[in-house]
Amino acid sequence: MSPGLPIDFNGLDTTVHGAVRLGALTSLQIDGPLDFTTLKKRLDVSDGALGIHMLKLEEAKYVQAKKSFIGRRPRTRYQITAAGRRALTQYLQSMRQLLDEVERRQPPGAVKTT
Repeated sequence: MSPGLPIDFNGLDTTVHGAVRLGALTSLQIDGPLDFTTLKKRLDVSDGALGIHMLKLEEAKYVQAKKSFIGRRPRTRYQITAAGRRALTQYLQSMRQLLDEVERRQPPGAVKTT
């Protein structure tokens, strides 16, 4: 970690750090398994964008995909894995540490964020 910085920014898990991936992991952690369409609507992204991000999370073993058919329509349902929960927790702990330190180091007279 660089002197004066509250966390090691280079040590952040970039698989979790992306907005769509962070949103997907958070949704799956809070709500449990969700299907592709629900995640797409919740995160307000295109099919292609979500597909790329979910593949990245699958490759990292942070989510597990289960594919099935409802009638003739394919359905992909995602679930966060234990590794995904650990990665999300560690990332959020880093962000909490960063927020606490920024709040603590505000110059006198600065407007508080909380």
